Order: sequence, then C-alpha cells, then structure tokens
Amino acid sequence: MLRHDIAQCSATLSPLRSALAVVSGKWKLQILVALMSGARHFRGLERSVPGISTKVLAKELKDLEAHQLIARTVHPGPPVVVEYEALPYAHTLAPVISTLREWGQQHQQRLGTLLDTLEQ
Repeated sequence: MLRHDIAQCSATLSPLRSALAVVSGKWKLQILVALMSGARHFRGLERSVPGISTKVLAKELKDLEAHQLIARTVHPGPPVVVEYEALPYAHTLAPVISTLREWGQQHQQRLGTLLDTLEQ
C-alpha cells in the first residue's frame, strides 16, 4: 500500500515541479501579468514591475522566452527598438494567476484579522 502512495505522490509532484520551474521566483508572474496587458518595451516593463533590477529583468525575460511564454521582437532602427509580448501559451496561465491572486487576497485578510487579534 505504501508503494502506491509514493507512486501517486510522485505522479502529482512531477508536473507540479515542472510548472514551478517555469513560473517560480519573485518576478516571473509579475512580468507575465505586465505583458498580458499588451506588448511592452524593456523600460516600460521595468517601470511596470517595481523593484526589479535591469539585470534580473533581462534574465527573467530570456527564461520566459526559452519556455515559449513570451516573444522578443527587434525592430531595426535607428533607433533599434526591442519589444516583448505574451504569447497565447502564456495566457493559459491566466486562470492560475487569477486563483493565486484570489488566494493572496484571502491570505492578506486572514493575516490582517490574525494580526488585529494579536494586537488586542
């Protein structure tokens, strides 16, 4: 019976690990949300995701592009313009992002209620 439980757990965790490998970290989901509202230039993304450094944004964009969630287009200049956009595949994450946002709101309320209780 134990072997079945381990196999079942592994079957559940394997795709979860794959998903988290794509969207894990502090910035990837924030970048995707910014891009899902329309194509953006690098500096516009930097402003849309407060606190991200230029170096980290560049790395995360490359990673999201490698996972085929975003496209990078270079428009020849002068000046040369680089634009990023969320691909249709990225939009398959919209329900996941929405659910995480809702859970986050509930969690903030729960923590707020808990903190209010502790302060009394």
